[in-house]
Amino acid sequence: MLEAALAAMAAAGGTAVVQSAGTDTWRGFRPRAARLAGRGDQARETAELQRLDRSAAALEVASTDDPQATEHTRIAQEASWQNRFEALLESTSDPQERTRLVESPVELAAADSAPSSDRSVSGNSFYGPTAIRVGDNNQQDNRFGRLQ
Repeated sequence: MLEAALAAMAAAGGTAVVQSAGTDTWRGFRPRAARLAGRGDQARETAELQRLDRSAAALEVASTDDPQATEHTRIAQEASWQNRFEALLESTSDPQERTRLVESPVELAAADSAPSSDRSVSGNSFYGPTAIRVGDNNQQDNRFGRLQ
């Protein structure tokens, strides 16, 4: 059993996965989380990427259901990832490796809450009316047609 501090770190990692899924930060968060959980093994990292994708898909589907189902799915996914991070922390006996792993979920959570600096749109061709939304929780009014 993990001591309380390690369990809290694992919980932070689980929370970070659920909070990041479906947001602008997911693109950067997903490979970092898979790299952490894969611990340098490419096959395990690939498996973790697939697991992360299944979690994100489950959370996306749940968001269209009723609020109780959504909350149940969020709790289940958070617990699942907390368990994965706990197993990861328990699986190493090397003190330096464990210290690195303990700090990783906290870094994941911090990186998840940091605003994304990638606010650019490039390499696109638009033929006709186009709307692009870049930002966090911004409001945008689009009107198409002739100006009067």
